[in-house]
Amino acid sequence: MPKDHGIGASPKRREDVRFLTGEGNYTDDINVNGQAYVHFLRSDVAHGKINGIDTSAAAAMPGVVKIFTGADFEGIGGLPCGWQVTDKHGEPMQEPAHPVLAQGKVRHVGDPIAAVVAESVEQARDAAEAIEVDIEELPAVVDMKAALSEGATKVHDDLTSNLCYDWGFVEEVKPDVDAAFETAAHVTTLELVNQRMVANPMEPRVAIGDYSRGTDEHTLYTTSQNPHVIRLLMGAFVLGIPEHKLRVVAPDVGGGFGTKIFHYAEEAFCTFAAKACNRPVKWTSSRSEAFMSDAHGRDHVTKIELALDADNNFIALRTDTLANMGAYLSTFAPSVPTWLHGTLMAGNYKTPLIHVNVRAVFTNTVPVDAYRGAGRPEATFQLERVVDKAARELGVDPIALRRQNFITEFPYATPVAVEYDTGDYHGTMDALEGLIDRDGFAARRAESEKNGKLRGLGVNCYIEACGIAPSNLVGQLGARAGLYDAATVRVTATGSISVMVGAHSHGQGHETSFPQVVAEMIGIDESQIDIVHGDSSKIPFGMGTYGSRSIAVCGSAMVRATEKIIAKAKKIAAHLLEASDADIELKDGQFSVAGTDKSVAWGDVTLAAYVPHNYPLEDIEPGLEETAFYDPANFTYPSGAYACEVEVDPETGKVTIESFAAADDFGNIINPMIVDGQVHGGIGQGIGQALLENCVYDENGQLMTGSYMDYAMPRADDVPFYAVDHSSQTPCTHNPLGVKGCGEAGAIGSPPSVINAVVDALQSGGHDVTHIDMPASPSRVWAAMNK
Repeated sequence: MPKDHGIGASPKRREDVRFLTGEGNYTDDINVNGQAYVHFLRSDVAHGKINGIDTSAAAAMPGVVKIFTGADFEGIGGLPCGWQVTDKHGEPMQEPAHPVLAQGKVRHVGDPIAAVVAESVEQARDAAEAIEVDIEELPAVVDMKAALSEGATKVHDDLTSNLCYDWGFVEEVKPDVDAAFETAAHVTTLELVNQRMVANPMEPRVAIGDYSRGTDEHTLYTTSQNPHVIRLLMGAFVLGIPEHKLRVVAPDVGGGFGTKIFHYAEEAFCTFAAKACNRPVKWTSSRSEAFMSDAHGRDHVTKIELALDADNNFIALRTDTLANMGAYLSTFAPSVPTWLHGTLMAGNYKTPLIHVNVRAVFTNTVPVDAYRGAGRPEATFQLERVVDKAARELGVDPIALRRQNFITEFPYATPVAVEYDTGDYHGTMDALEGLIDRDGFAARRAESEKNGKLRGLGVNCYIEACGIAPSNLVGQLGARAGLYDAATVRVTATGSISVMVGAHSHGQGHETSFPQVVAEMIGIDESQIDIVHGDSSKIPFGMGTYGSRSIAVCGSAMVRATEKIIAKAKKIAAHLLEASDADIELKDGQFSVAGTDKSVAWGDVTLAAYVPHNYPLEDIEPGLEETAFYDPANFTYPSGAYACEVEVDPETGKVTIESFAAADDFGNIINPMIVDGQVHGGIGQGIGQALLENCVYDENGQLMTGSYMDYAMPRADDVPFYAVDHSSQTPCTHNPLGVKGCGEAGAIGSPPSVINAVVDALQSGGHDVTHIDMPASPSRVWAAMNK
């Protein structure tokens, strides 16, 4: 029978009660007494020189409290970048200033020029429209190749060019890689685009700044995935506020997908303006604003080549990528196309020689940063598309080619500087083949053809690196922060527990799964355990939630803190039982003396900790609270194999997904239901990228897809019911839970399986189509068939 509690059980998500009944507490639900409202005047040109700003008419309008421009932020720090990349020549990347409000120039449509604080949102908006801005429009550079051409317009006049960095990895092996291609029996080459994406979480961003003159303390309420990092960046590098005078609160957050990791100008502005206006200041993004102010994702153009020997073994791989940074460097942007992408180019395969080159480019577009998967979807899409193309060119079965080249011995040190500790890629492929009824595919294809449709089957594998760590390694790679996490376990006198964690939950179900871990360790009911997160005043420190790190990193900190609690509680129990603490066992909430029937309950021990009438005061102090920090020894490496079946209508080019199967290895699983939900959501986003979503600029830098009228999000009828399997579990060897992370897998593994299926369908109909870029929209598919 399945477990009904503890690790491995699937209790209903406790947080869903408030979400489904409208009792959630989101940032926009917070209203501070006396608050004013802000509206940002944003640039409607992609590139221009600001010759003047006249706010006099706007300032005289009803309800206006104060108007701010870039001049008010002279001497104030700009938004910092959290990761410095060093190029192939040992030179640091070019790192331009990123002002809170535009100073001198605007560099993308949506760049904030001025901000109006008024008594109401409507008054702030009306006044912003009355501001007169004299902008001399300049040529915009949008295309990355054009941005790198000689004489191209520079996004930042003080930089030498639009090249942020030219990163080669591993540069010293490039001659060997090139030599392997010269002697290869077969080389497959593919040029592809990983298109720009808009994350579009359900809840747009919100920021509320508050300031107390009496205590000189600032509070920022914000929609953030990592409030402690926002406090650190904004306090130390932008506004110069001592950390102990700055509180950052991220309450319920309606989805993030990476786009709420970063420190944004609006957060710094509201914090600054609250003090300047001596009253709280609130900003709530509109959906249209989000399209041009939230960090975008992906936007890579890549050439990838795979070399094989005469026996179809992979012998070398090389890639050359242009990665769009947009107009400024967002918080983690430089790391995404490099250390989160290049280090995963080995995939599941024992390719001995790999060289990855990435040129990061500034353009007059919204900054680009991490979006669900962050570098790993880009790596997987390149690799799995070129492997599939190679199988077709060689006339071999695509699954057999993958199996032949799988890594089978662990630990395995890849040629791109990471070491996989565990994995079973044949096991996940076995599980996948058990889900998809491959033997029956020919009959399903024949049935589709009878109905005038083309049917295709696409498969792929993936591996990702989660729980980015350890801090000493990422520090050497350019990270400007540690990537550990922390947890505090506070036990009350009556035995209930508050666990304060550095991770932030914005859909992951932490309030359900984290208590399962602590409950399992102590042997009490999950209902006795409460999870506290999202408030920098209540938690020692934390690095937030992204990169599928929550359970692997923060969960491990929680385990370490709970172990300290148990160790102290055993000493108290030993005193109560007149035994040695070495002889005390804890099971099902009872402390007992090994080999006897003497025991004392959890609640009795916790009460003794706070009512020390019979207590070894000379040995330990009263109370039961412990904190632990956990810095991982390595990444974790979830992996899997996915398959997709599609039907293509040759008359319209419309692609319909008929079935989708996912077999994943996430190591040990805490809550299978939550894992299923994370995979389902990720696959939905991956299908959105594969078939529907595309963020497009015209040659003048105007955003052509600035609303849902032009940006197609996946709907219920665009996705099938999924078949998922997590039976293949190889526990992580270096964290106490043996977990690997699951939040991004679906978005990483699904796009190539969909495109592989579309290509398979078109080729089955006799169409000479070897690749189609995402999104495989009806117009693109129809054009490919009728080229």
